[in-house]
Amino acid sequence: MKYFIALFVALGFAAPVWAEQKVPQSQMEIQLSFVPLVKQAAPAVVNIYATRVTEARGNSYLDDPFFQRFFEGAAPEPRAQNSLGSGVILSPDGIVVSNYHVVGMATDIRVVLNDRREYSARVLLGDEASDLAILQLEDASDLPSLALRTSDDVQVGELTLAIGNPFGVGQTVSSGIISGLARSGGSGGNGTGYFIQTDAPINPGNSGGALIDMAGRLIGINTSILTRSGGSNGIGFAIPSDLVAEFVTQAKAGSDRFHRAWAGVSGQVLDYDMAASFGLDRSGGIIITDLHPASPFGAAGFEVGDVITAVDGQPVISGGEMLFRMSVGGIGNTAVVTRTRNGEASDVTVELISAPDDPPRDFTVLGDDAILTGLELALVNPAVSDEMGLSANAAGVVVVNTGPIAVQVGLRRGDIIEAVNSKVVEIPSDVREGLTNSDRGVRLDIIRGGSRVQLRFRL
Repeated sequence: MKYFIALFVALGFAAPVWAEQKVPQSQMEIQLSFVPLVKQAAPAVVNIYATRVTEARGNSYLDDPFFQRFFEGAAPEPRAQNSLGSGVILSPDGIVVSNYHVVGMATDIRVVLNDRREYSARVLLGDEASDLAILQLEDASDLPSLALRTSDDVQVGELTLAIGNPFGVGQTVSSGIISGLARSGGSGGNGTGYFIQTDAPINPGNSGGALIDMAGRLIGINTSILTRSGGSNGIGFAIPSDLVAEFVTQAKAGSDRFHRAWAGVSGQVLDYDMAASFGLDRSGGIIITDLHPASPFGAAGFEVGDVITAVDGQPVISGGEMLFRMSVGGIGNTAVVTRTRNGEASDVTVELISAPDDPPRDFTVLGDDAILTGLELALVNPAVSDEMGLSANAAGVVVVNTGPIAVQVGLRRGDIIEAVNSKVVEIPSDVREGLTNSDRGVRLDIIRGGSRVQLRFRL
C-alpha cells in the first residue's frame, strides 16, 4: 500500500483540487476583497436629484375635445415631478455623465457627492434616443473622477462592479460579471441601442451609475434591466464607455445636441439561410434594401443588395450595432465598412456625416382656425427621418406632435400624411389648408410603419 502511494506521487498525480485546503499566509490574503477598488472608485459616483415641471390638467374632462369648450380659459396646473438616479464624474472640473431619463427636461438638478458635498448642475448635452446626458457641476474643481476604458476591450466573463443609488437608500455596490456584449434593444430606450450586459444587480435608482472593471475604470453607464417584477433578475444593461466618450467630446465642443453619424440606408438582418445565399459562412450582417440619394454609403459605392458585415473591423449583426459603431467614430471622420458583394468581401471607406437638414423641414403648428388645433407637422428630410426613426426612403409631411385633439382621432407621432380628403399633400401648408377649409367629414390617408391607413372623422 505504501509502495502504491509513493508511485502515485512519483508519477506526478495530484490530489483533487477540492481536497486541497490552504490557510491564508498573510494579512493581504485574509483581507482579499473589493474594498481597495471601491474606495478608489466610489467617490466619483454621485447621487442625482432632478425636478421637472409638467402641465397637468386639473379636470379630466379637459382631455375630451367635446368638453373642452365648456372649460375654456381653464389653465393647466403645473406639477413638479422628481426623479432619482446616479451619475459618474469624468473630470476634476465637474463633467458628469448620467442617463437622459434621469435629468432630461429637468428644471432643477442637484448632485450629491459621496462625501455629502452638494452642487447644482446644468445639462450640457442630452439625447433621449441614446439615453445619455452630460452635466456640468457649477463651481466645481478638484473632484474625484473615473477614467474611461475602451469598451471594445471588454470581454465576457470579466468581473465587474455596479455602483449607484438604488431605491434612494444611498450609495450601494454590487458585483457580478460581464454576461454578454453587443446586446441590441433589451429593455432600454427605443430598442435601437447597443449595450453591455451584466448580472451585477441593478435596481431603480442605479440608472446613470457606474459599471467598472477591476482596475477601477469606467466601462459602461447602467441604464436598464430586463424584468417582469420590477426588481433585478440579473440581466442588466449598460451603455458602453466608447459612446460616453463621444458624448463628452461633443459636449466640450459646445454642441447643443448629439450628432450621430447618419447612414441613409434601410436594411434587413441576415438569417442563416439568407447568409448562405450570399456566400457567408454564418448568419449576421445587414443587407441593404434601400439607399437615400444623399447617403454617404451610396457616395462610397454601396448598392442595394450589398451586405454590411463589419465596421472598423468589428462585426455587426444588427442595425443598432452598425449605428453604434458609426456614432463612436465621430462626425467628420471616416469608417472602414466591410462589404460583401457577389460572395466577395472588400473594405470600403465611408464618410461619417450628420443627417442633412435639407430641404428645410418647414415646421408648422396648426392654429385655432384649423380642425386639429395644435397639430405639429414637418416636411420629411434626412435629419427629420433620423430624429424620428423613419425609413431611409420616407418622404412627405410627418406628424411631429399630435397636440390635444389629433390624438383623439387616431393620429400618432411619426404618421406621414399623404392626403386630406383625397387631395394629395406635399408640404405642411397643404395639410393646414385641407383641415381649415373642410366643412364636412374628414378623411386622412397616412402611412404608418410602412402600411397605408385611413382615418375618418366628422366635425
